[in-house]
Amino acid sequence: MRRILISIGFILLVGAGAWYFTKPKPLPVTLFVVQPGLVESSVSNTRAGSVEACLRTRLSPIIGGRIAYLGVKKGDHVKKGQVLIQLWNEDQQAQSALALKQVDSARKRVGEVCILADNAEREAARSTQLRQRGFISESAEEKSRSEARSRRAACLSIKTEIAQAQARLKLAQVEQNRTVLAAPFDGVVADIVGELGEYTTPSPPGVATPPAIDLIDSSCLYVQVPMDEVDAPKIKLGQPARIVLDALPGKTLLGHVKRVAPYVVAVEKQARTIDVDVALDNAADIKQLLVGYSADVEVVLDHRDQVLRVPTSALLEGGRVLLYQDKTRKLEARAVKTGIANWQYTEILGGLNKGDRIVTSVDREGVQAGALVSVELSEE
Repeated sequence: MRRILISIGFILLVGAGAWYFTKPKPLPVTLFVVQPGLVESSVSNTRAGSVEACLRTRLSPIIGGRIAYLGVKKGDHVKKGQVLIQLWNEDQQAQSALALKQVDSARKRVGEVCILADNAEREAARSTQLRQRGFISESAEEKSRSEARSRRAACLSIKTEIAQAQARLKLAQVEQNRTVLAAPFDGVVADIVGELGEYTTPSPPGVATPPAIDLIDSSCLYVQVPMDEVDAPKIKLGQPARIVLDALPGKTLLGHVKRVAPYVVAVEKQARTIDVDVALDNAADIKQLLVGYSADVEVVLDHRDQVLRVPTSALLEGGRVLLYQDKTRKLEARAVKTGIANWQYTEILGGLNKGDRIVTSVDREGVQAGALVSVELSEE
């Protein structure tokens, strides 16, 4: 009997040890306590956007020529109308000077010729009076009148010559202005292509010729980002937006949609996007930005406050979550009805109650419905 009891005890001990070492171990999970809060519906850009200037122009001379004057360098602040580049134009300056002298000469001649015309007309009037009194012949009167008409015609002709000379002067000045490149607005010189004495050529659209001057108005900046074409109908003017830049880590700038492009850009056949422009709400933020900074934008389409919410990452395929059961310490798959959502939170319209705890660490191996778990961390 003693041996039998010892054997039974040994068997029970071995069984208890086997059960202990083979029993399922609880999986550590992170839980989220379902509570009311703010939920937003938003869309984000598909590729990185960039900071752009409201005014930016790439300038080139209208004609080609050798650079005779280069009045700026990269980074200079310039005023509207300031001369940036001037090409060699001594021949055109000579033409302008000649045309100006022709105008002056014609003006001096018009005084002389028109005075003679006035005198001739007065003499013709006196001849008429003398003819009426019988002091001169009819032929003498007619000669005086002809002389007056001739002098008046000469006066009108010389005035026409003045107009022609002024037109030639204006043409010469226009030709001369074609060699001058001036700033169309106040701005900063971002780039210069060409040096003093080098030859520069025009840069028409469609021709791969770099512009001579890249001018930027840094006082007005905005962010342009590409959005997926499927989101285009949802984005409206004036919607609030949040801007994040790599150059300003940890900082979010506020803005609003100021333009939605009326066309789709097909960068690739599988990547069709629309350009969305976002203006900054705080003018002081512009001082922190540089044209060309990369930027990401989140446009807020809708928002609801004090509604039940769960982390979007906790949702499983089919609109389910893993609910933690306090009594059994096991997980239960629970179907939920969802409302608006973004990358952070999703609104819960049904299936969960305030205070329920759901699993957020759903990507861990073995975390599934029916699994025995232990709470590693509980978040609200």
